[in-house]
Amino acid sequence: MTDHAILAAVAARRQELIGLTQDLIRIPTLNPPGQHYRWICDYLAARLEAAGFTLQFMRAVGAPGDSDAYPRWNLIARIDSGLPGDCVHFNSHHDVVEVGHGWTRDPFGAECDGDRIYGRGACDMKGGLAASVIAVEAFLASATPWRGSIEISATADEESGGYGGVAYLAEHGHYAHVDHVIIPEPLHKDRICLGHRGVWWAEIETHGRIAHGSMPFLGDSAIRHMGAVLEEIEHRLYPLLARKTTAMPVVPEGAKQSTLNINSIHGGAADLAPGDTSLPAPNVADRCRIIIDRRYLIEEDLAEVKQEINDILARVKAQRPKFSYEIKDLFEVQPTMTDRAAPIVTSTAAAIKRVLQRTAEYVVSPGTYDQKHIDRIGRLKNCIAYGPGLLHLAHQPDEWIGVQDMEDSAKVMALVLQDLLG
Repeated sequence: MTDHAILAAVAARRQELIGLTQDLIRIPTLNPPGQHYRWICDYLAARLEAAGFTLQFMRAVGAPGDSDAYPRWNLIARIDSGLPGDCVHFNSHHDVVEVGHGWTRDPFGAECDGDRIYGRGACDMKGGLAASVIAVEAFLASATPWRGSIEISATADEESGGYGGVAYLAEHGHYAHVDHVIIPEPLHKDRICLGHRGVWWAEIETHGRIAHGSMPFLGDSAIRHMGAVLEEIEHRLYPLLARKTTAMPVVPEGAKQSTLNINSIHGGAADLAPGDTSLPAPNVADRCRIIIDRRYLIEEDLAEVKQEINDILARVKAQRPKFSYEIKDLFEVQPTMTDRAAPIVTSTAAAIKRVLQRTAEYVVSPGTYDQKHIDRIGRLKNCIAYGPGLLHLAHQPDEWIGVQDMEDSAKVMALVLQDLLG
């Protein structure tokens, strides 16, 4: 088994790679609400079963979003060599985000124009899923003998936290036997993503008293209270976060600082239904709430991250005698970063050098992805994200994936299999 044989086997499957990517894009696995998850699992299962894989379907019963209308289906396909050795696992999420506005092409048409395939999920991450399948098929066709086992999983709900997908699998012990994991997220074909920053989402609600809008002095505006909170965040917290930097190789550059995003704000009367031309009633708002999205660094402690917000609320309380609020945790994720000396990292770096004739760049993602569950729940550190595509295209209108990038990434993944299992 030589590099040349494996690389040639991938190159020979270029048209299959294009067709597989197009087929996956044409299955509209929109999340929310979680459409067609079983359809895409069945499609992949038929292909992989024909190649000799054994299959396991898992519905994440009880996970957030799971229902009989929108069941959270996952697939794990496994093939064994019959010889002792490691288990290499390729994990891709099969869900995609909403289409949104601004498209000039059919979001689920999977149009191939030159080197690009267009469609929702092309980049994030059906192109990576297709590349991993082709990499495995090419390796199996050219590797004799090989050792150990290979798994390919297609999992649900990464775009909404992964709790109906990889988290569910990890909670049920499905990574206990795995030695190496590659998640083919779109982080550029010459980059190895070692992990991601941490995240804390919370809801802050301020309370007031309703009154007639012509006599606001008889009420107490929750929106004004929230304005005081936002002013403290603006003038005290943002400058503090800007001074916090990390040694993690986070990309892009701005994400090397701690960040806070006000995800949403709602206060007062509810929005009118579309088409309703009524005028709003004159009321003082008795409720206002914001959702905060705090991304933090591996050098920070989550308790301190939360205390920064609690200190702001306490400061506002001291300044505003009528100030009343509630704060509620929504979810939290610890930062994670795989060691550069881990076997999956060194094997992938060597494969990038052989395929692309360049030195791999090591990065950390500004946002989280399913490595968090493999690390924290599955207790497996030997995990990276590596796959084709440009990260800034994810979730954008006219999202696309480059065919050559997919082929090159498939070659890298196939050589990783040769290194670890050959």
